[in-house]
Amino acid sequence: MIKVIISGFSGSMGQKAVKMVNDAENLQLVAGFNPVVTDLNPETYGLDKNVKIFNKLTDIKTDADIWIDFSIPSAVFENTKFAIEHDIRPVIGTSGMSEEQTAKLKKLADQKGLGGIIASNFGLSAVLMMKFAQVAAKYFEESEIVEKHHEDKIDAPSGTALNTARLIYQARGHDQVQHSSEDPLQTRGGDYHGTKIHALRLPGFVADEEVIFGGIGETLTISQSTTDRQSFMTGVKLAINEVVKLDHLVIGLEQII
Repeated sequence: MIKVIISGFSGSMGQKAVKMVNDAENLQLVAGFNPVVTDLNPETYGLDKNVKIFNKLTDIKTDADIWIDFSIPSAVFENTKFAIEHDIRPVIGTSGMSEEQTAKLKKLADQKGLGGIIASNFGLSAVLMMKFAQVAAKYFEESEIVEKHHEDKIDAPSGTALNTARLIYQARGHDQVQHSSEDPLQTRGGDYHGTKIHALRLPGFVADEEVIFGGIGETLTISQSTTDRQSFMTGVKLAINEVVKLDHLVIGLEQII
C-alpha cells in the first residue's frame, strides 16, 4: 500500500486528489496539509478519523511515501524541499516555480536517490500536446503559444505554456528568430528564447492551450482543451505508480509516458 499526504487537500484540486487516492486500491491517504486550515479534525473534511491534518510544515510527522502538492505558487518550493528532505517522494502539480528552483530540487532529490516528479500539467491531452509540439519544432522554425485559463489562475504564463516553450527550444537547439524588437504596448506576450506566449484569463475556461507553427505557405496548430480538472487525476495516479520505481526527480509528465 502506497501512503500519501496531500498538500492543499482542502482546495478544489486537493479534493479531487483526495477522491482519487480514496478510490484507488493501492493508495492510502494518511495526512493532509494546508496552512490556511484551523480545524485539525479530519472528520470536518469528510476524511477518515485516522488521517492526520497539519497546518504547519514544522509539525508534520508522517510515514507517507508520496507527497502530492496542489497548493499555491508561493509555497510549492518550500513544500517540495520539505518533502524531499524527509524522504517523501514528491508528485508536484502546483506551477509557478522558476527553472532555478526546480534545478535545486532535482539536485537535492537526485543526491538522495529519491524518485519524484514536478509536472506543469497532469492532463494526458496536455502532455501529449507538448510531446507533439516538440516533434513539430524540429520542422518549423517559428511558433507561438496561446494559453487560456480560468480567471482565478495566479501565475501567467502557465507552467504548461512555459514547459511547452522549453521543449520547443530544446528541440531546435537555438533561440527563435525575432522579426521586430519594437513593441511599445507590449502586445506580443511573454517570451521564452524567442517563442511568444500569450496568456488569457477569463471565465468559462478551465485550461486550454494551442501551439501554432508557421512555415512558408503553411501553418500547423496543435491544441488541447481541459473541461474538467478531474482529468488531471489520471496523470497523477500514473505518476505515483511510476515515481516509486525511480531514484531521481523528473521534470514533466512527458518524461515518463
